[in-house]
Amino acid sequence: MFEPLFVTLLPGLFLTILFGGDSLMRRRNIDADGNPPIDKTLFLTSKYAIIVVWLAAIVHAWGVNFSPVEIPGPLKTISLCIWGLGFGLLLIGRFCMGGSFRIGSPKENTGLCVSGLFCISRNPMYLGVFSTLLGAVLYTLNPVILLIAIYIVAVHHKIVLAEEAFLRQAFGQEYADYCGRVRRYL
Repeated sequence: MFEPLFVTLLPGLFLTILFGGDSLMRRRNIDADGNPPIDKTLFLTSKYAIIVVWLAAIVHAWGVNFSPVEIPGPLKTISLCIWGLGFGLLLIGRFCMGGSFRIGSPKENTGLCVSGLFCISRNPMYLGVFSTLLGAVLYTLNPVILLIAIYIVAVHHKIVLAEEAFLRQAFGQEYADYCGRVRRYL
């Protein structure tokens, strides 16, 4: 019973914090919905596709198996650890960003986050997303989930590159110095 709850509660907790934080930001007249830094259709489909992958893992955890093969016990354990690590990165990254968090590029001036997880990676939340995708792929061993995850990673890398260009323009030398100290992913 622990496994299905673990797989279900982590995305539920993250989405609750994500949308709850969005609601709190709106009360402070901050729009957490930024501008898509790439083509809007690609941007939105990749964001919603993440939910599809997470739902596939949740459904699998509750006994609906779409995989053509049986998942070995050690692989299941590894996948659950990667899943948990991913959501840990997402949650901590979201809290580190505080009021600077946006889905997309901000429409107004924000601060540059360089503390917490952002001392280790310029994109810890994207690392978190990638980890949850890897965890879901290993957990379900479903080729369709693998293809969706590859699409998400490719589009999100494109988003990261566009956001970096935006940050380079917005923060100039401060961002260039930060890039010199901290790697894009790890």
